[in-house]
Amino acid sequence: MNKLKWWQKTNVYQVYPKSFLDTTGSGTGDIKGITAKLDYLKTLGVGAIWLTPVYPSPMVDNGYDIADFTGIDPSYGTMADMEKLIAEGRKRDIRMVMDLVYNHSSDKHPWFIDSASSRESEHSDWYIWRDAKPDGSAPTNWRSIFGGSAWTWCEARQQYYLHTFAEAQPDLNWENPAVRQALYDAANFWLDKGVGGFRIDAIVYIKKPAVFADGKPDSDDGMVNIHSMIANTPGILDYLHEFKEKVFKGHDIFTVAEANGVAPEDLDKWVGEKGAFDMLFEFSHVNLEFPDGELWSHATGYTPKVITGLKQALTASQQATAKNGWYPVFFENHDQPRCTAHYFPADADKKLAAKAIATVLLTMRGTPFIYEGQELGLDNVAWNNINDYNDISSKGQYFLALEEGRSPAEAMELVHRYSRDNARTPMQWTKEKNAGFSTGKPWLPVHEDYARQCVESEAQEADSVLSYYRQLAALRQTGEVAGVLQQGTYTELLRENPAILAFMRHFGNREVYTLVNFTGREQAYVLPELQEARLLLESVPGSRKGMLRPYEAVLYIKETGEGL
Repeated sequence: MNKLKWWQKTNVYQVYPKSFLDTTGSGTGDIKGITAKLDYLKTLGVGAIWLTPVYPSPMVDNGYDIADFTGIDPSYGTMADMEKLIAEGRKRDIRMVMDLVYNHSSDKHPWFIDSASSRESEHSDWYIWRDAKPDGSAPTNWRSIFGGSAWTWCEARQQYYLHTFAEAQPDLNWENPAVRQALYDAANFWLDKGVGGFRIDAIVYIKKPAVFADGKPDSDDGMVNIHSMIANTPGILDYLHEFKEKVFKGHDIFTVAEANGVAPEDLDKWVGEKGAFDMLFEFSHVNLEFPDGELWSHATGYTPKVITGLKQALTASQQATAKNGWYPVFFENHDQPRCTAHYFPADADKKLAAKAIATVLLTMRGTPFIYEGQELGLDNVAWNNINDYNDISSKGQYFLALEEGRSPAEAMELVHRYSRDNARTPMQWTKEKNAGFSTGKPWLPVHEDYARQCVESEAQEADSVLSYYRQLAALRQTGEVAGVLQQGTYTELLRENPAILAFMRHFGNREVYTLVNFTGREQAYVLPELQEARLLLESVPGSRKGMLRPYEAVLYIKETGEGL
């Protein structure tokens, strides 16, 4: 257990390149901007950077519609810039992790252009084509993740093609061995460049059912969410193990797959020695507000039950990976709202909320994934008009809510809470114009509060969210409890308490206790184990055992005198 691999001991930082740092004045972040901030990321204990796609793309879905799997989009720079980033990262013991988007490509990819040209073309069966129903309508009533039919008509072929996401993102046909080999070749191209791993996007959708049939409608539009019809189709693991054999095996890298819908009890088939990946992003703890799948108009919004659900989901995932696999701990990414708004009431103190989540993130068993700007405690945005939003998903969900009878104001409230643009606003570096992100007009507006919540300001404040993240990162990497936080077992505490998330980590002769109050009220607790423990860290000065103030987080350490 004490022979952890490098990626089990470090922190991973997710960079959304378009919003990180613009060095050219274009208004769009670039690869040189990431290289310029490597030393900053090192202060957060970062040993790997997950880059969302930087490949050539029409940017219909901000780079997740890829037109060339082995190139660099000119808006981000050149392949030479990428090679320098990899090299400069290595000098600092920071490795680059590429985002592989292998469920689909852009409709501007040469493969699809050829496939759509004729039923006899070289790439004819590289995508998923079906004839229309007898009445000319789409082959099934599946709704894409972004709204609207998951099928689009192609005049040249006189057929429909399937797209789990946007119309401009046709699904690749993984049944075709030539498709799989081409994707494996692209991944190996990046390994040859020296990358340290891969995050694999939307992997649960690559295997389609043998029979395409209509599903039971889940909304007034008469359609059904495609996720419920195709996710985790039996046989998918055969593809994934082939992927592992032809790409991942034998390399000192890590792989983490986005696998929405994989239950904790199935994790052992996906991760670990016998699994296809090292880690798996599963979404039970971030989808707590969606009883009917990710339909924003059906969401519950924040309720106190979110905390109970969060506790149960985290413990289930910890238990599922306790002896097999490894857990990637995360609360934000480029598709999620900011966690200060997600897990706390609207009137919560955002600074305390950010520290509370940071405490959980950096003391739980697994590899912590910090999302760009999370370390500053950034909040959601709330723009007035749907046209102010760039996110294609936000627009689809907005219009679906209108179809279901929501008023425009109500539909906008949903967008304000769940839009992916919440996490995509430019990174806030300085008090200067545009938060130091760009000298030009940023592609998305900068938060209005950037002068207060920016790296320049928070680095100078001992009690800022950024300083707190750095404290936690140091504890986890080099502090007296580094061994416990990296290698220790996980035991949930105060399970029946609806307000407090608490757990104990144990390794060697030490125990570390994490306690976090997720409510705006003082919470008393009884935990005899803390009697001989001493305070290690507090998010608010003046903590005392047996009582947590609103949104307070504390860490305690206890020497047990017992070995392993």
